[in-house]
Amino acid sequence: MKGNMMNWDLTIPQAILHAEKYNFDGKLVSRELDGTINSTTYGKSVKRSKKLANALRKLGVNAHDRVATIAWNNSRHFETYFAVSGMGAILHTLNPRYSPDQLIYILNHAEDEVLIADPSFIPLVESVQDKLNTVSKIIIASSKDKIPENNLQNLLSYEELIQDESDQFDWPKVDENDAASLCYTSGTTGNPKGVLYSHRSTILHATSISGGLGFNSSSSVLPVVPMFHVNAWGVPYCALISGMTLVLPGHALDGESLYELVKQESVDSMLGVPTVWLGLLQYLEEKRLKLDTVDQVLVGGSAAPYAMIKAFDEQHDAFLTHGWE
Repeated sequence: MKGNMMNWDLTIPQAILHAEKYNFDGKLVSRELDGTINSTTYGKSVKRSKKLANALRKLGVNAHDRVATIAWNNSRHFETYFAVSGMGAILHTLNPRYSPDQLIYILNHAEDEVLIADPSFIPLVESVQDKLNTVSKIIIASSKDKIPENNLQNLLSYEELIQDESDQFDWPKVDENDAASLCYTSGTTGNPKGVLYSHRSTILHATSISGGLGFNSSSSVLPVVPMFHVNAWGVPYCALISGMTLVLPGHALDGESLYELVKQESVDSMLGVPTVWLGLLQYLEEKRLKLDTVDQVLVGGSAAPYAMIKAFDEQHDAFLTHGWE
């Protein structure tokens, strides 16, 4: 005898539909490349994701096709996360610290069809474009007037691309075991290895992170861990599911810039690698400032020094949790 509970697959389209229904007014804050700090809602962000999904479909992107990104933690990258995986394609986040040879290998191995890049990474894309076998379109995540001069071919402006698209899109039903995103290893022997995350694994990971770290609609979370590194530890997906305030730091990871966001948005949880927190702690010490609202700091990537754990605890009343072994 089977239970009579609602039965539906754990997929990113379902997470988007949940957010549209229950977390429409959830807050998304992003520092953009020009240094401005913009605030919007998940509802408005999802509408832009739908416009992007419509545009990508017109460019010939179909289910299971790969769409690559080279971008910081910002609002357009967030929109791309859900446009791509939501439409049944595969989001492929690229680490901008890869060497040109590694980027060429990875883009060709993944057979990416579209590449979406922040303007600051144009020189990197220029250095590899001639050796890419499958990328047919390059979208710069900017308005057209803010794209610097370049030698890129088949170039499109993100804002111009979505400008006239509809903000209505019927998210398809996808199998929860289908691939939702793709990440490649770095710092390993031989060529980088690709790992495909399924929709099911992504949602289960996001819900476990939300529960384990206590994220809810009243939380304000700052993920400094890059969105190109294992999907920012699942935090973007946690945001839609929980409705928490998500604070994206963009490219400005110095202590002063991070403290500005923490102070402005009353951040209570931060996630990142030890190097970033060392810079923040140094700035706070120099300026004699305290993280009044931060309750917890999650560290991954490498082990946090004891002095760092002690500083967060004794000087800022923040509990540091290791996500690294």
